[in-house]
Amino acid sequence: MNKFRSIRKQRKGIVISDKMNKTIVVYEIKKVKHPYYGKSVTKKKKYMVHDEKNISKNGDKVSIMETRPISKKKSWRLVSILEKSK
Repeated sequence: MNKFRSIRKQRKGIVISDKMNKTIVVYEIKKVKHPYYGKSVTKKKKYMVHDEKNISKNGDKVSIMETRPISKKKSWRLVSILEKSK
């Protein structure tokens, strides 16, 4: 294993789409404080994630990791499923 692997960014989010083959869309929601006003602000972002075995489904909580570009919009890969949807 490469010693620089731990430098890659990791995120946690919820799967909102699994309709594509080997690709899922993960929605990340973060709460951060506004730098001037101090109010909590919700930041949202969508990631196209490579899911080699098509194991994740809608509503799953997953962990993803940054990787080399796989396609035009896809440069993240699935690390693990933290919690299955009900």
